[in-house]
Amino acid sequence: MNIFSKGFYRLIHFSFYLIKPLLPYKPPKVLNEISEIVGVLTKKHINNVMLVSDKMVREIGLTKELESLLKDANINLVIYDEVKPNPTSENVEKGVKLYKEKKCKALIAFGGGSPIDCAKAIAARIAKPKKTLRQLKGILKVGKKIPTLFCIPTTAGTGSETTITSVISDSFTHEKYTINDFNLVPEYAVLDPTVTFTLPKHLTSTTGLDALTHAVEAYIGKSTSKTTRKQSIEAIKLIFANIEKAYNYPTDYEARKNMLIASNLAGKAFSMSYVGYVHAVAHTLGGKYNVPHGLANSILLPIFLKEYGKSIYKKLWKISVALNFVSKESSYVDGYNAFIKKLDELNDALNIPKNVSKIEVSDIPAMAKTAAKEANHIYPVPTMKSAKELEKFYYIAKGE
Repeated sequence: MNIFSKGFYRLIHFSFYLIKPLLPYKPPKVLNEISEIVGVLTKKHINNVMLVSDKMVREIGLTKELESLLKDANINLVIYDEVKPNPTSENVEKGVKLYKEKKCKALIAFGGGSPIDCAKAIAARIAKPKKTLRQLKGILKVGKKIPTLFCIPTTAGTGSETTITSVISDSFTHEKYTINDFNLVPEYAVLDPTVTFTLPKHLTSTTGLDALTHAVEAYIGKSTSKTTRKQSIEAIKLIFANIEKAYNYPTDYEARKNMLIASNLAGKAFSMSYVGYVHAVAHTLGGKYNVPHGLANSILLPIFLKEYGKSIYKKLWKISVALNFVSKESSYVDGYNAFIKKLDELNDALNIPKNVSKIEVSDIPAMAKTAAKEANHIYPVPTMKSAKELEKFYYIAKGE
């Protein structure tokens, strides 16, 4: 990347860093059990809500308790369970239409990152009915309070229940883009470990590593604060200590609870300190090939950390010291290598593949351009890269 482009982008990043203390980020109120939702709705005098989920979550019975509790409390529940694994603009518009037709007054998102992102986008469109979804793309385009939103994550990974971001795929162009606004932070996050017990092993691993990616990218970027660094370190500690337990013993209450807490902490950290190229490239793989976001991040994180090299030696050393991978007397490079070694070992233990074989070489230039456009304008990455320089990472991810 030429020096002028780099300087321009760094100026944008620095400007966001300066105004960060003034930004109106308000984390969601945490509820520990699904049953607590009834009391909140009753107190708010809300008796008509819409559930946003996917068919799999409902088919395996995860929403039964919620549906029963609301019925007993005479609270009407409108069900929208057509959300796709990578929620589309069509999903959002169908949800908006149903919400308005049924005169709902609040939203409950139940599932992984996809239903939560979809519910947030639905809420954004309800708040700004004269704007199309694409017009809300980018930073601070919503600007109005959304309807009351409860988020019940069934995965411990995306952190979407606590972030300012909604990730949507365009139904026609297949571009994956983000809507970022402080009004999108849900009012309530329900961290109930029992709804994660039936999560398949491959989703336990990839969503957990998604949370790890959030925490690591938030920590190694150039727009951190004392608070976000602390949140990131705590999240990383909890993930390394608990993800294999959750993976191998799915009903381990303590491990599942700790993973939800880690995901929540990582979400708070990257809401204020942002992510980086790992996420930008992962978004293009999800949009183009429908690669699950957590899986893409799991594969890409070690690739980028190895390529960043000396620009993150000290920061990965600090993480390694905090996790007792190395002593304080070790060198920065030893700490850097120790963390990457532990990450590779963790990926192997969780059966994460090394590559994304479905990447087509002919698609790489366009995807790299999209990733660069997303990341360079928003993310204070350790080192700046042009679209041409980002192409390299697609080839590595493909295994070439």
